Amino acid sequence: MTASVRAEKEARKQILKRQLRRYLPLYILLIPPLIYLIVLRFYPMVAQVVISFSDYKIKGGIWNSPKVGFANFQKLFSSASFTQIMINTIRISVINLLLGFLPPIVLAIALFDMVSQKASRVCQNLLYIPHFFSWVVVYNITVALLQPTGYLNGVLAALGLPQQNWMMKVSGFLPIIAGTSLWKELGWGTIIYMAALTSIDTQLYEAAKIDGAGPIQRIRYITLPGILPVVVFVLTMSLGQIFSAANTEQVLLFQGAANYSVSDTIGTWVYRQGLGKFEYSLGSAVDMFQSLIGLALVLICNKAANKTAGVGIW
Repeated sequence: MTASVRAEKEARKQILKRQLRRYLPLYILLIPPLIYLIVLRFYPMVAQVVISFSDYKIKGGIWNSPKVGFANFQKLFSSASFTQIMINTIRISVINLLLGFLPPIVLAIALFDMVSQKASRVCQNLLYIPHFFSWVVVYNITVALLQPTGYLNGVLAALGLPQQNWMMKVSGFLPIIAGTSLWKELGWGTIIYMAALTSIDTQLYEAAKIDGAGPIQRIRYITLPGILPVVVFVLTMSLGQIFSAANTEQVLLFQGAANYSVSDTIGTWVYRQGLGKFEYSLGSAVDMFQSLIGLALVLICNKAANKTAGVGIW
């Protein structure tokens, strides 16, 4: 090793030492979040993978339970109801994905273009409130509206129209799921788009108005390109959660014997098998299956976005 190489290495060591001394308080502050990530994030993921390939027993614990290979996955895929729950899950997830992706963009643009800022803030606050309601509260509101003695049937009776048992109809399940999801999360979904809209240079709009561009043209050539990175990010992350977009709590509340054929999803199936029958390994296998599909969709969507729009998460 030549003297110049040794001198270069020694200089790098001195620079590293100075950097460590300079940023030592910041490194110390990083310790709690790192512990949090390791204990509450990474360790559960590793444990889930281990349980997925084991016959989990409480006595044996995560690491000492007998290993069964792909038996849990075989049981999942060979289940008689697997095809139906997959169809139901995808159907509900796609509905929630569309309602959680397109309407917030339209609403955010509408609120952003309102002339009165005071009216815009009032509308935003009113639209945000349902997000903070639990699904139990939303369910009770829906029941009060749609049950046989509910307000909607009261209006129909007053008009001389036949009353309907909306909650027990198979054909009513998906509209109820879609309607409650839209009402609860629409306003909250606009927050990220409103933040993206405020970052667009207002001079672009002023120049477009001078050039004679109308509202639709300004949205098409300024607003949408300006929020495109955010739109791609939200869409990519939403696709990664396609199998968990069918909110299990929401579906369980609205699920009943009459609509069971269209309401049984992966989440409800895992709830029955994993918690109801104490088949924890099977539940972990399902969660791992969902995670792998979500990861594949995120990678595919990000690559497609980079190719078509030139914008991606990475």
